[in-house]
Amino acid sequence: MTKKIGFIGAGKMAQAMIAGLVKANGITRENIMASAVTEETIHTVSEKYGILTTLQNKDVARFADILILAVKPDQHAKLIEQIKNDLKQRVIIVTIAAGISLEEIETLFGFPVKAVRTMPNTPSLVGEGMSVLCPNIHINEEELLAVERLFQCFGQTERLDEKLMDAVPSISGSSPAYVYMLIEAMADGGVRQGIPRDKSYRLAAQAVLGAAKMVLETGMHPGELKDQVCTPGGATIEAVVTLEREQFRGAVISAMESCSDKAKNLG
Repeated sequence: MTKKIGFIGAGKMAQAMIAGLVKANGITRENIMASAVTEETIHTVSEKYGILTTLQNKDVARFADILILAVKPDQHAKLIEQIKNDLKQRVIIVTIAAGISLEEIETLFGFPVKAVRTMPNTPSLVGEGMSVLCPNIHINEEELLAVERLFQCFGQTERLDEKLMDAVPSISGSSPAYVYMLIEAMADGGVRQGIPRDKSYRLAAQAVLGAAKMVLETGMHPGELKDQVCTPGGATIEAVVTLEREQFRGAVISAMESCSDKAKNLG
């Protein structure tokens, strides 16, 4: 890809994406620039990823063909006011913040802009991200494909209607946190039964990775895959019954609802 990629903001999510990009073939470090508020962050990003960095958001705005606004939802208005007169003519604006609609983005700019609303997640750092994309009416198919190819450098992509975007943080954006809690709990259970902690984390994490791969690669229903592990009268069904008794699935669904409600309010 020859397009220049700009990040305004260099926090955890931006760095996960940058890490994925620099590991990918076809994008040179000279074609990636990021800005941040502090010298410390700029130094860290420059040293760690070898990309162009600056303290000036306008520098990134003038540089980028695809401009990623990697700031918190409540910072968008001030940022856009700062950079809106420094954009390239056909720049594509990409948002990664929860709760910011495409209509809001265009309203803040005050003129028609090419914009794609997205929701990536932190496994982008290891090339296993899941990013959902939604374009506005000014984006053509070729431009959307260019943004998709960018996000596919660090994982998988999916397109959704904007009316569903507020639900995305709960199922893919924030959900790695739930999975880390599951892995931690499983590892604690292993330690309780005498397995060393480092081995417990490895056993639990690999089990989660393998189970996810089974769902993705077999195309089988997760319930069917679960049933294959549960032999009659065995240990696994005993564990499943306990999880049901403790409302495991209900707790996950309730957590997702809380996440979606918060995402909507952030906007």
